[in-house]
Amino acid sequence: MPTLQIDGQTVTVEDGLNLIQAAERLGIEIPHYCYHPGLSIAGNCRMCLIEIEKSPKLQIACNTRVGEGMVVHTQNARVKHARAAVLEFLLINHPIDCPICDQAGECKLQDYYMDYDRQESRFALEDKVRKHKARDIGPLIMLDQERCILCTRCTRFLDEVTGTGELGVFQRGDHCSIDLFPERRLDNHYSGNVADICPVGALTNKDFRFRARVWYLDHTPSICTSCATGCNIDIHHRRGEVFRFRPRHNPEVNQYWMCDEGRLSYKRVQGEGRLLQPVVRDGAGWAVRGWPEARTEVVSKLRDALATHGAGAIAGIVSAHATNEEIFLFERLLRDAVGGSLSGLAWSPPDALSDTFLIDADKNPNAAGLRLLTSGAQSVEDLVQQARDGALRVLLLLRADLEPPFGSAILDALGEEIGCVVVLDTHFSSTAEIADVLLPIATFAESDGTFVNRANRVQRVRQAIAPPAQVRAGWQVLSELLADVQGFSVPVDASAVFTEIAAAHTGFRHLSYARLGEQGSPLDQPATAT
Repeated sequence: MPTLQIDGQTVTVEDGLNLIQAAERLGIEIPHYCYHPGLSIAGNCRMCLIEIEKSPKLQIACNTRVGEGMVVHTQNARVKHARAAVLEFLLINHPIDCPICDQAGECKLQDYYMDYDRQESRFALEDKVRKHKARDIGPLIMLDQERCILCTRCTRFLDEVTGTGELGVFQRGDHCSIDLFPERRLDNHYSGNVADICPVGALTNKDFRFRARVWYLDHTPSICTSCATGCNIDIHHRRGEVFRFRPRHNPEVNQYWMCDEGRLSYKRVQGEGRLLQPVVRDGAGWAVRGWPEARTEVVSKLRDALATHGAGAIAGIVSAHATNEEIFLFERLLRDAVGGSLSGLAWSPPDALSDTFLIDADKNPNAAGLRLLTSGAQSVEDLVQQARDGALRVLLLLRADLEPPFGSAILDALGEEIGCVVVLDTHFSSTAEIADVLLPIATFAESDGTFVNRANRVQRVRQAIAPPAQVRAGWQVLSELLADVQGFSVPVDASAVFTEIAAAHTGFRHLSYARLGEQGSPLDQPATAT
């Protein structure tokens, strides 16, 4: 492990790191455009020039490995002059459209100009080279060639990560530009990543363009719930509205990337179809109830079924879209409080999109957690058959839409055979249509909790926005139902529920919210497929 000196500070780092990475360990920024830690090194922007003592020329930090005894300067007059020259060169033909550029606030040309340059241009505006602007090059991406600084991050991503190679560098000199190869479109399952890694406004996301200025958005670390991979993301939101998901670095899960399907899934956490208040069946229609009245209705049905038909007349189905905290409390309610049956539902379409990189055919974010926390549960098929045979009087469904796996005919039969169907969910669905009580619960963006991904890694979701109207967190609703049925103590937050999970299940025994942090942690005991 070499020891070197950067700007008068001494640091010891692993062999093989470059000087940008080593400087980051000391909190020193070396500006760069073309370098990205998830891609090969191009070394073409020259923005990361630094001085190494005993070296006659300035060196690029991205492609210079640390060495024992190195003495590096990143802020002296020679380096500052070189950076200003590089920025002046990059800005010669850059358009003066910052006020309408949707990259404003995330543009490294803007940031670095203010930090390292601040000189007037020596080139007349009318002499700038004109290129194509606002070109639609794919379902998700817009290209503005005039803003491009030819860092080649996008072409390297498409060559090295997706292997699809839609973009290349064409022409020569100041007429060079990024463009599509003939008869191609930027239409792969990871195309949105090129907008994330573009350091300027050349590649922008059409879905996000002109919707919000980024400096107004808050960022909350979370997990994508579109499949079992559990890509780490940041939720970008403002005043209760989610504007976008962007990938967050986790070398154990998704590296720096995420798929377009997951990126656009932010639309599912809000909008039409949300359940906003508790309702109960009132003849052919619905009647709005407050939470205490709605819970009283559910508890009354449970107690009546117990008194008249016994515990065997009560059952519940929880899906793998529920958090570990919700599954644990639902299991306590069904098995401990009322002695009923429990089933877990982890269904995915048979033709679900998948690949060998990040997209998993399992479209459930918590199938592994469901298997671990509901071990010994009966199959959903058996429970559905019991319901059709008239053996069930009360059925509770937690985030479980039965229509896709079983069909509408079976759903209608369940509605006729079961005396009371209680649905706890986020959106109105075909299953909600047969419910006698609907309890609105929060999406993963509106509540705290944990999931276990396909690699048996426990990861946290965090509340980014407040639930709308009378919507409440799923763990909170289940805690209150437990308290109403048998006087169980109510956890004060999702972290307290997770503490109970860790005490009850060996796979979670060494974990806590604090230990999970933002990167997650593997289970002690992996959840094996059944």
